[in-house]
Amino acid sequence: MTRADRFLLQRVQPAMVGLIDGSLSTLAPIFGIALASHNSRYAFVAGLVTAIGAGVSMGFSEGLSDTGELTGRGNPLMRGAITGGGTFLGGILHTLPFLIPHFQVAITLAIVVVGLELLVLAWLRWKYFEVGFLRALAIVTGAGIIIAAISAGLGSQLG
Repeated sequence: MTRADRFLLQRVQPAMVGLIDGSLSTLAPIFGIALASHNSRYAFVAGLVTAIGAGVSMGFSEGLSDTGELTGRGNPLMRGAITGGGTFLGGILHTLPFLIPHFQVAITLAIVVVGLELLVLAWLRWKYFEVGFLRALAIVTGAGIIIAAISAGLGSQLG
């Protein structure tokens, strides 16, 4: 295995798993609470605790998923830290706009941040995994739309 292959397998792939999971899995609680309450503070708290919980969960999941000896995926502690950190980062970025007390401004900015996250994820998949940019963007955007639609629908109906 080349040095570049090892870097891709042991660093980039765990980071991508974390970033994608954090960006997508935290959408439902954040936007569900935001739309149910129309309260930026509640949405921020939901996003913060979700980003932390998801980061810890994904870090342990990745670290415990394999020792790295048979697969060449590297040190499980390092992979877990990278995946957990990526998950937290992916979740906290679209949470931060909810520090803005004006709900309409906060949710609009959060939606813009999600769009930027999806562009970055597509670019990373294009750069490191030889996936066409438009195809990568369509895949991550499709997943984001499904999650956002479910959470927005439930948040609006239950709020």
